[in-house]
Amino acid sequence: MATRTILSPTSGFIREAGFTHSLTPARNCTFGCSYCYVPTMRLQGGLQPADWQRWGQFTTFKSDAPALLAKQLRPGQIIYCSPLVDPYQPAEAAERLMPQLLALLASRPPRRFVLQTRGTLIRRDIELLQRVPGLRVSFSLTTNREDVRRLFEPHCATFEQRLETIQALREAGIDVWATLAPLLPCDPELLAEAALAATGRDLVGDPLHVRAVKPRGATTRDAALRIIDHHGFQAYLDPADQAALVERIARTAAAHGRQFLTGPAGFALLSAAD
Repeated sequence: MATRTILSPTSGFIREAGFTHSLTPARNCTFGCSYCYVPTMRLQGGLQPADWQRWGQFTTFKSDAPALLAKQLRPGQIIYCSPLVDPYQPAEAAERLMPQLLALLASRPPRRFVLQTRGTLIRRDIELLQRVPGLRVSFSLTTNREDVRRLFEPHCATFEQRLETIQALREAGIDVWATLAPLLPCDPELLAEAALAATGRDLVGDPLHVRAVKPRGATTRDAALRIIDHHGFQAYLDPADQAALVERIARTAAAHGRQFLTGPAGFALLSAAD
């Protein structure tokens, strides 16, 4: 798919978190997570009807992304990749678009480049990641419960595989953070303890989107809401219970001299200067 731009000026949540631009290398995501808010954005998220109607069944890569990025990169940019797809979704294994983008970022680095992923495929590119100044990897940990992961994100790696990937990145000298988002049914203290041990960093996160807290814009997909209803996880959509969950994780982090921040304040930890 050809496109006219690869770096988009930010707005809303991501802008509040301190990012100047976002980079989205594809449209639609083959992880197909049940809760993903992106399909609920529809045209506002740059999607076509087939994207939200068949979310997770295919993806459309931006084939001219490297050429566009070469034209649009500037030293002062603070770039988030990506608010709309996972850059290391399964289809990237064959596409190999990210190595091309990382090579450009290594040669012409912005002020900060943050890769948000849950894909263990990122380990393929460790040598390239090591060459990108100002790089941070934000690795998604949504639950420590394997039964929950299989329900909500069956095409994603297990909790243990994700921890192993975080450890591999950290051992390679890459600045890696754990993002507990969205917070699925979990054992919050155990989840936080594992994330803290793996990264040695403050924790970033967010509960599931709910209309009671976020009346407009992107929200949790109906597919996840059906899972929640069927399995009795309704507390994870209740604002008071969500606040209590966040507080439990924050107390665990504080016991280790770390903090757990949510919303734009949390993601601002990723965009901040060293």
